[in-house]
Amino acid sequence: MNFLDDALHPENQEPLVITAAPYGPEFLPGDSDDIPVAMKDQVQKAVDCYNAGATVLHIHVREADGSGSKRLSLFNEMLSRLRDAVPNMVLQVGGSISFAPESEGEAAKWLSDDTRHMLAELDPAPDQVTIAINTNQMNVCELMSADDVAGTSLALPAYQQAYREMWIPSGPAFVEEHLRRLQSKGIQALFMLGDVGQLETVERLYLRGVYRGPLALNWVGIGGGADGPNPYNMMEFIRRAPDGAVLTIESIMRSVLPLNAMAIAMGLHVRCGIEDNLWGRKGERITSVQQIEQLVRISEELYRDVASGQEARRILRIGEFYGSAEETLEKVGWTPNRRPGQQGFTARAA
Repeated sequence: MNFLDDALHPENQEPLVITAAPYGPEFLPGDSDDIPVAMKDQVQKAVDCYNAGATVLHIHVREADGSGSKRLSLFNEMLSRLRDAVPNMVLQVGGSISFAPESEGEAAKWLSDDTRHMLAELDPAPDQVTIAINTNQMNVCELMSADDVAGTSLALPAYQQAYREMWIPSGPAFVEEHLRRLQSKGIQALFMLGDVGQLETVERLYLRGVYRGPLALNWVGIGGGADGPNPYNMMEFIRRAPDGAVLTIESIMRSVLPLNAMAIAMGLHVRCGIEDNLWGRKGERITSVQQIEQLVRISEELYRDVASGQEARRILRIGEFYGSAEETLEKVGWTPNRRPGQQGFTARAA
């Protein structure tokens, strides 16, 4: 991404898109009084997040007993209710569905490829489905201190061990088939990327025409197989992302707020909620709604507008797809493929 001399002036930045991740699948209901369990409460949480200023909702669903749901029928019910309750919100389903272990000590794992492909058949269809690129470790506990997990199930050795050993199965065959199915249903892929190497894989998918939609990126600075919450890591990812990408910044626990503050100042977009962070000041809990309100205040202090639901859809280019690899590369700002016989560096046509 290029930063011209006036790129930090808020009048030259798109309105801020805030993604809320309020469902916290890695936690159990007793871990926080901010975890909705009943379906009506899960829907109300979405309404509360929208009213606070979030325009994208990252969705996981819980069963009546509080466990993370893996039933697509329950996701269909949730999506249907959300379409009525928050019609202007961008609905984003977590591509893992729910990686929470079934019981203490059981492995935390993603569902099979066939099951994850069924996310393209959800009815009503979500606006986005997240997709990880390249099979990779996802140790969400690596950066969590004893203070971070105090009073939660992640403080239990067996439960924490389950999450320490979690990995993301996302090989080439799965990714290509999943992208094909999402495109066929008009669902946008949100690429969840933990480093520049994964971004390079996505670029190759675009160069080969495997995916022909807008480049919606989520930098996942959570460590444990992804970049850590080091500003240099984030800035290198920003530098390598093409100008036409829409980039959201995600981190973990108390690194969420400072990185999001940087992202807001730079004209990028942000994600927050108890799936990522439970804490305000050290030792003080903060709810998903309070985190959203905090980011709204920071954006307002910087004179940057917060996106409405309609603006979020425009910025993310929801529902937009392109006819060829070359058109897609031009739209997202990546350099085009080399033409037959072409020598030297490739460049976009003048």
